[in-house]
Amino acid sequence: NFTLSATEPAANASKQKVVVPPTNANLGKSARDYRWTEYGLTFTEKWNTDNTLGTEITVEGQLAHGPKLTFDSSFSPNTGGKKAKIKTGYKRKHINLGCDTDFNIAGLSIWGTVVLGYEGWLAAWMHFETAKSRVTQSNFAVGYKTYEFQLHTNMNDGTEFGSSIYQKVNKKLETAVNLAWTAGNSNTHFRIAAKYQTDSDSCFSAKVNNSRYTQTLKPGIKLTLSALLDGKNVNGGGHKLGLGLEFQA
Repeated sequence: NFTLSATEPAANASKQKVVVPPTNANLGKSARDYRWTEYGLTFTEKWNTDNTLGTEITVEGQLAHGPKLTFDSSFSPNTGGKKAKIKTGYKRKHINLGCDTDFNIAGLSIWGTVVLGYEGWLAAWMHFETAKSRVTQSNFAVGYKTYEFQLHTNMNDGTEFGSSIYQKVNKKLETAVNLAWTAGNSNTHFRIAAKYQTDSDSCFSAKVNNSRYTQTLKPGIKLTLSALLDGKNVNGGGHKLGLGLEFQA
């Protein structure tokens, strides 16, 4: 991964990462932001290496304190495909509302979200409605967060359930546990992970069937060593080793 960032007086270039996914279809993207803070206006130009052009216009905090309106569009010169989306939001101290309207060939799609928070507790709800006037997806989540502890539970469509717990034991050690299961299926997915900060430049992280060591060689350069062990077949040949080098400028 290569991360590049730059800042100009009149225009801000957003941080972007260049990655190589398995399909090699989209190697990365570039974006440039133009901001007029006195009008609460942000204009963003985007270009993906799959030759997709995008434009995003955002207006925030003009009519009243809290509302946000965004128009997002994209165009593919190769296929002639066009997409457009209108995003609206309202955010205050204990509430965050959102409604996205997606205009595409398949029809009108609407996403609605509600997030409530009070004294560390968070509750969220989301549903997806299509032009057929039916709800196709409904998710609900509840969480509690402090500086050293986090608890999260979620339910998707009334069939998928998940729960996770995070604990910061001390300045160097962090632990986490994750559970997931599906209604009508007896299989339960269980994960446990830990991270230990050996010093300011290196840390060791591990989870069930997986372990990784990260070393900061110097500012902007990180070296990662990883191993994937097949616990169900220890004597088999499914184990994997990995080496990664990350540059940031």
